[in-house]
Amino acid sequence: MNTEAQLTAPRGQNKLAGEYYLQGVMETASGFKLDPDSTFQFFFSYGALDRYGKGTWTMKNKGVVFNSRKHPGKDFRLISSKKIDNDSVTIKIIDSNGIFLSHLYCRMGSGEKKWEQISDKEGLIRFPKYAVDSLSLIFEFCPERTSVFTISDPTHNYFEFGFEPWIMEVFFSNFRLNIEAHDLKGPHPLLTGTSYNFIKNKR
Repeated sequence: MNTEAQLTAPRGQNKLAGEYYLQGVMETASGFKLDPDSTFQFFFSYGALDRYGKGTWTMKNKGVVFNSRKHPGKDFRLISSKKIDNDSVTIKIIDSNGIFLSHLYCRMGSGEKKWEQISDKEGLIRFPKYAVDSLSLIFEFCPERTSVFTISDPTHNYFEFGFEPWIMEVFFSNFRLNIEAHDLKGPHPLLTGTSYNFIKNKR
């Protein structure tokens, strides 16, 4: 245990350090690990889906406030784009994990026209052939974030995208849970609703 961290932590903060687990949500495992050095780890597991987060925490007004590094801005990178000779606009998702490929939503913009489509098992999405001015991508397992790309060359109708390495990371900005007795209560960063209980592990 980091003795120096214990000595410099705000009064009462060391008592809050520990593991807190989400209660009362079927088939879902989630929680926070608060370390004495004011860092935390977050986990979320639902079926085959696993997400994570990390950052710093602090006590404030009978609550715990969580912050992490800022989201980089997009969860996908544009690998390449070009003009090809066919009658559609094609979006191709490139990744070694084939399970992810069929879980992408894409919105294509062309002036005032909008189209939406989901990727197939090969990571392909096809739209009618129009001059593209924007593409928006959402990963089904991270629906809280949208990556928007402005297309500078309207003649391009083939686009390849890849996942960024932080695709499954959860980012925190002044996220707050209230301290109630020895536990934490408040919203969940990934679930709807405003009142969830995170029970401290007493071991």
